[in-house]
Amino acid sequence: MSKHTLSVMVENKPGVLARIAGLFSRRGFNIDSLAVGPTEHAEISRMTIVVSVEESPLEQVTKQLNKLIEVIKVVELDPAASVSRELMLVKVKADASTRGQVLEVVQLFRAKVVDVAVDAVTIQVTGNQDKLDDFLRIIEPYGVRELVQSGVVAVGRGGRSVSERTLRPVTVPVPKAAG
Repeated sequence: MSKHTLSVMVENKPGVLARIAGLFSRRGFNIDSLAVGPTEHAEISRMTIVVSVEESPLEQVTKQLNKLIEVIKVVELDPAASVSRELMLVKVKADASTRGQVLEVVQLFRAKVVDVAVDAVTIQVTGNQDKLDDFLRIIEPYGVRELVQSGVVAVGRGGRSVSERTLRPVTVPVPKAAG
């Protein structure tokens, strides 16, 4: 099995996320990462989905995604032709004796301290999964108190945009007048 990153442009409507996640669930696929957010167009959201599957089942799911009314475009992002990042917040034990060492690790990874307490610091780290894993491996001996990680967000390299090439007008049904 290999990891695949899908960029899915969808209408920004309630229930779309549940329908798409359900489609993967019904096929027995585990979603490794899922991030959803608005795009440059208020009526459209972009879902970045990372899933571990073989090629042929992925093709089937892609075809089924394209059949959903709210789905505008599905693109598999090639890792070599795209940029992807994740965000991680880590609360680390850091008392007076270890705070300097923790801050050195923060600098080494070009991370950022976003909160300081007497006995802990909260660190923001962004990057690819390898960078986040490396950061955790080095910071764990100090004591990780809490950790939260976003899903992958990704975009194709270069000047072209998925939305420029593929957007179709979003139609909003007009209710019929009574009488």
